[in-house]
Formats: sequence, structure tokens, C-alpha cells
Amino acid sequence: MSNAAQAYARTAQTSSSPREIEAQALLKAARQLREVQDKWDGPDNDMHKALLFNRRLWSIFMSAADSDSNPQPLEVRQNIANIGVFVMKQTVDMQLNPDPAKLTALIDINCNLAAGLSGRA
Repeated sequence: MSNAAQAYARTAQTSSSPREIEAQALLKAARQLREVQDKWDGPDNDMHKALLFNRRLWSIFMSAADSDSNPQPLEVRQNIANIGVFVMKQTVDMQLNPDPAKLTALIDINCNLAAGLSGRA
């Protein structure tokens, strides 16, 4: 990444709300998964990288939902955790039995949550 692009990324992170940063991370994960799906030629390193990025992102969301310091209502936190469990199960299933159609659910979840976080739901 060029110096200008790195500076822009840092500025965007410091001037964006936490919700917008989360939305952008979800969209990045969805883009990576969509690229794997669109260019499917069997499981490859790109698939594993995309799944790893998505899994790490959802691990962060699940940890935050489980935190006692999280200001969200318990019901919202439980919903996030439940979606996270589904995402993790879907990821494992994709790794064990690769099928590009299985990525659709992960892509849709990320895009829909990103839209909600950005106020575009």
C-alpha cells in the first residue's frame, strides 16, 4: 500500500465512528468471500485467507458481545453471539466440505449487518 493510501486509511479510521469501522470491516470480509465465490476453482489459499479474516472478525464481535462492559442490551448481545456461532459453524463446514454456494450465507450476513450499522438497512 502506498504512503498516501496508508495515511488515508489512518485518517478514515480516526474520523469514522466505531459503527462505521465495523461496517467497513464486514464489507471487506464480504468482498473477500464474494471474490472467492466468483473465481471458484476449488479450495485455495484465497479461500482460506478470506475465511480466516471473516472468522477473526466474528471472534472479535463475539468477544465484545460476551463482555460485561458491553453497553448493548442483553438481547442484542445474545443475537450477535448466536449469529457468530452460525458463522463459525458455516466456516468450519466450508473448510471441511468446500462449496462456493455455502459462502452466500456468510456474505449476506456481513452485508446486511454492515447496512444496519451504516443506517442503510
